[in-house]
Amino acid sequence: MVSFLKVKGIRQRWLLNSVSILVMILLAVVIAFSVVIKNYYDSSILSDLENKARTAASYFGSYAGNYAKDGDYFTAAQDYVSSFDEGTRIELQVLTTSGVVIYSSNGLTLSGTVPGTEDITHLQAKQAISSWEGISPQTGERITAVSAPLSYNGELVGIMRYVTSMRLVDRQVFMLTLVAVSMSVVILVLVYISNIYFVRSIVGPVENITGIAQRIAAGSYGIQVEKKFDDEVGDLTDAINDMSMRIKHAESMKSEFISSVSHELRTPLTAITGWAETIMNGEARDEKDVRKGMGIIASEARRLSGMVEELLEFSRIEDGRFTLAIEPIDIKAELEDAVYTYHEFLAAEGIAVYHKDCEEEFEPIPGDPDRLRQVFCNLLDNAAKHGGAGKRIDTAIYPDGKDVVITVRDYGPGIPPEELPNVKYKFYKGSSTARGSGIGLAVCEEIVSRHNGQLIIRNAEDEAGGCLVEVRLPTGT
Repeated sequence: MVSFLKVKGIRQRWLLNSVSILVMILLAVVIAFSVVIKNYYDSSILSDLENKARTAASYFGSYAGNYAKDGDYFTAAQDYVSSFDEGTRIELQVLTTSGVVIYSSNGLTLSGTVPGTEDITHLQAKQAISSWEGISPQTGERITAVSAPLSYNGELVGIMRYVTSMRLVDRQVFMLTLVAVSMSVVILVLVYISNIYFVRSIVGPVENITGIAQRIAAGSYGIQVEKKFDDEVGDLTDAINDMSMRIKHAESMKSEFISSVSHELRTPLTAITGWAETIMNGEARDEKDVRKGMGIIASEARRLSGMVEELLEFSRIEDGRFTLAIEPIDIKAELEDAVYTYHEFLAAEGIAVYHKDCEEEFEPIPGDPDRLRQVFCNLLDNAAKHGGAGKRIDTAIYPDGKDVVITVRDYGPGIPPEELPNVKYKFYKGSSTARGSGIGLAVCEEIVSRHNGQLIIRNAEDEAGGCLVEVRLPTGT
């Protein structure tokens, strides 16, 4: 139990909030219960005494006439007192009109005693039944007293007073209150123990998750938290596990990207450096070798420039500087320019490009012409790199509802089905041995998405095979 009291953090806040509220509720319930029970007993006893007082007053008014000829009304009162049979719990007193006790049913109050309580003074003033609750001046205990006027022919001739001690009532109320307090303590202990168990069932897994999160932050990517509960804590566990795997995947792709980019940069730099040194040292055999070397240097330099441009685009996307210059554009013309630009270049590599136009004319659509042309050129470049073995690339444009659809298809080996969902992720290169930085398609996805379009990559379904890339852009109509 001592360990239960040594709570920290969320345990302490939970227990202080829940237990303190429960204590206040139970305290209020016990107090209300005690007050209700006390008022119930007090009102019951008071009502009983008032009924007895009325009966006594009525009796005296009816039968006191038998003693009227002698004027000895107190004899009638004394006869009534002597026949009173509840002397063990109620004392019946007869008082003079001045409030002096002359008879007592059990002899506890001596003759000649003056109680001097408010029930007597009120009766003397109003000549009506009156009651009083308080501390007895004679005994010092709490009592309830009811006084009734003894009248004959409308004249007050005496006072009959019923008095009972509230000691047993107070004891009964105390015992019931003690029972209520005991039950409240039992409830409080049970709730406290159940709260401790419940809080531990939450805090324990959270502490475990916190430890795992710290290990992930320290570099242990991919580590998993054991899921023990199928609730909100379980959902948190799933989120942490998913985050861990995503970070591991991202770090793996980033490491692969760095390694790949290093290799990609080293290859053209090696070619440029080698041919530059060959030409500088006069080792080229003739002008044809010099031209060939200069062509390789220029080609590799262009490739380096393209990779650097992709890296810059990726940097702009990451830090939020990637923007579009939207204007009305002729989408067919932009696609045709990109195809024409690549046509001769790919023809030199033995790859034929076939473009299929459509008869429909499109209204100018909102877009960034430079960025969209970048997408088309990147897709054509990828088709040449990954599907060049098919020696053919098909492009087409056609309307589809409110969208304009551009397709680029190669006739290469296609993309392994398990890699299709990941090819648009940054740094992802898959199992392909073709050169590339792994971010070209991620940049294309970003550009198309910002045009409220879709970039869809799948394998062709006919026998010729290959990869089919579809760009869907809204026409705005």
